[in-house]
Amino acid sequence: MWYEEYENLSDADKREFTRLVNFLLSHNFILREKFDTKLMGLRINPDYRFIERHFEIFTNYLSIAGWELQKDNNYGVISLYNRFELNRARLKKFDTLVLFALRLLYEEEREKLSLRKEVIVTKGDVVKKLLNIGVIDKKPAERDLKDALNFFKNYQIIEKMDNAADEYESKIIIYPTILFIITNEKINSIYNMLGEDFSDEENDLAEEE
Repeated sequence: MWYEEYENLSDADKREFTRLVNFLLSHNFILREKFDTKLMGLRINPDYRFIERHFEIFTNYLSIAGWELQKDNNYGVISLYNRFELNRARLKKFDTLVLFALRLLYEEEREKLSLRKEVIVTKGDVVKKLLNIGVIDKKPAERDLKDALNFFKNYQIIEKMDNAADEYESKIIIYPTILFIITNEKINSIYNMLGEDFSDEENDLAEEE
């Protein structure tokens, strides 16, 4: 039984288990590879490996409270979903637009990759995409863009790589978690939604099941 497996963990591993359960509840995703500012590249995430080793314990523990833990070995993403669609993060309209732009950029840049695995764009690329798809008609307020990107950083969707002198040249890694929030099937529905006057309350960060 999973509970017996938990009891057999060392005290240090039990503390790590508690920390990572709370991390999942706060951030929804854990990545196998994260950007390291010292290495200026991706590195293996020990948190992912820990959950992977004890996946059955995490899965059964979280299921008691109505949470479903999923692991995608192809993209290296562990994700947490609420079966009752509770605790869903609400997005402002502008945040939804930025998320959609990031998803389109991820798809475009991923097709160009050869040896390098990470998808890297600039803040300027995000603004340009928003303008090109016609969802805004002028550059957004810097504060609004910064707040949106910080929000997505918290949910393990992006990572800021640097702080360039020119703010719009600042580089951003887009993580594969974005594929689990906006699937290929959902892209068309968002296109349709963007043509309507949709309210902030209608937009969820969590992917609908």
